[in-house]
Amino acid sequence: MTAVTERRPAGTRRQLPGLIAHEFGADFRCFRRNIQSVFFTLVLPALFLVILASIFRSATVRVPGGSMKESEYYVPGIIAFGLIAAAFSNLTVTVVRNRESGIYKRRRATPLPATAVIAGRALVAILTAVAITALLLGIGWAAYGASIPGRTAPAFIVAVVLGAGAFCCLGFAVASFIRTVDAAQPVVQAIVLPLSFISGVFIATSELPAWLADIGKVFPVQHLVAALLAAYNPHTTGSGFRWGDLAIVAAWGAAGLIIAVRRFNWLPRGS
Repeated sequence: MTAVTERRPAGTRRQLPGLIAHEFGADFRCFRRNIQSVFFTLVLPALFLVILASIFRSATVRVPGGSMKESEYYVPGIIAFGLIAAAFSNLTVTVVRNRESGIYKRRRATPLPATAVIAGRALVAILTAVAITALLLGIGWAAYGASIPGRTAPAFIVAVVLGAGAFCCLGFAVASFIRTVDAAQPVVQAIVLPLSFISGVFIATSELPAWLADIGKVFPVQHLVAALLAAYNPHTTGSGFRWGDLAIVAAWGAAGLIIAVRRFNWLPRGS
C-alpha cells in the first residue's frame, strides 16, 4: 500500500496547485462525458424532489418552531441526498473504478502526487454538489414557492460546503475498503439508502419511530439534513447555524480523511 504521504521532489510540491487544477480538469471531463453518472448524480435528485413534493404537496410536517409544507421540507432533504450522491456515492465508485482499471497505477509513474489526485477528484464532487444545490433550490422556488430566508443563507452555504467536503473524505475512506468495481455500487447503495430513510431525507425524523431516529443520530446524514433544514426553515430564529450538527459532520469528515490518507492505494486490489 502506498500512502499519500510518499515523498515527492520539492519542485513537484511547488507545482501542486497547477497539478490539482490539471487533475480537476481531467476528472471533470470524464464525469461530464459519463451520461450515466450525470443522470444519477444530477437528474435523479431533481426527479425525487418533483415526485415527492408533488405527491405530498398539500401535507404538512412538524419542524422546529412550527410546521411547514412537505413540498418545502423536501427541498433541503433532497439537497442533502443529492450532495451525498455527488460527494460520496459517485466519488466512491469512480475512485474504485480508476484504481482497479489501472488508471492510478499509471499515474503513479508520473510526478503527480496522490494529494493532487484526491484534491482534483474532491473538487469535481464539491462543484457537482453545488450545482445540484442550485438546481434543487431553483425547482423549489419556481414550483413550490420555497426559498431560503436571507438571514440564514450563510448558514445554508456553510452546511453545503462542509457537507460536501466531509462526504468526499468519507467517500475516499469507503473506497479504500472496496476491492472490486462490481461491489462498489451495491456497497454505496447499501450505505446511502437506509441512512437516507432514517435520517430525515425521505421521511421527516418527527414522523419516525424514536428508536430509528436515535440510530440515525449516530451517522452524519441526519445531522447534515438538520443543518440544511434549520437554514431553510422559515421558523428559524437567528442566523440558522446548527453548530452541534455541523461539528458532528466535520468530525465524521475528519475521521474519513484520516482513514483515506492511511489507506490510499495506487494499485488494483481486486486481482
